[in-house]
Amino acid sequence: MALLEVEKLTKRFGGLVANRDISLAVEAGEIVAIIGPNGAGKSTLFNGLAGHHAPSSGHVRFDGNELIGRTPEAIAAMGLVRTYQIPRSFAAMTVLENVMVGALLRHPALDAARDVASRVLGEVGLGERGQTPAGELNVAGQKRIELARALATAPKMLLLDEVAGGLNPSEARALAEILRKVHAGGVTLLIVEHVLEVVMRLAQRVLVLDFGQLIAAGTPEEVVRNPAVIEAYLGKKYRA
Repeated sequence: MALLEVEKLTKRFGGLVANRDISLAVEAGEIVAIIGPNGAGKSTLFNGLAGHHAPSSGHVRFDGNELIGRTPEAIAAMGLVRTYQIPRSFAAMTVLENVMVGALLRHPALDAARDVASRVLGEVGLGERGQTPAGELNVAGQKRIELARALATAPKMLLLDEVAGGLNPSEARALAEILRKVHAGGVTLLIVEHVLEVVMRLAQRVLVLDFGQLIAAGTPEEVVRNPAVIEAYLGKKYRA
């Protein structure tokens, strides 16, 4: 049984179908990337998986349990945790306090939450910035705070929404190496990403969405040569 199973997931907003009959599975220990043009339905899919809105139809199962109808907090407690394309740190709080917010999910005692947050900050390269107000960090630092807060919840799977968005190439490569270590530590990764360098470095499998539908799947090398994917990104005239 896969760790995450999505079966015929559909999400409608009035007359707009943002996700249509999406079925996919992610095994424990995988790194899977979801790519697609802007408006393809990637973030809508993540919102449905994480409980931020209820799909119109279909099923989502995590570790054998149905997620539809559960709150984001309950889903996070089950071990499925997401980050956001635009980081959402508490600017006036310290970096350490921001990460403690995540750690409190499983460690209600402040001392224990502080210990977990300190350890995770070291893992994402922010060990020396714990007492810095979070609002003082640049985009790369904000992305790492977001990742650290998610890791502090002790997830089984992370849903990473454009974690490399807004980073320069060296920052993106450094973050990819951090994610590789996170994965080696036993966390399954499902990544929505536009930065193809990160996808090619990390992903074992790639799923492609276009107009809310799954149009291709395979290794990164297979997907970038797929005529349907080339057409979705560049138009028909670029097809071989």
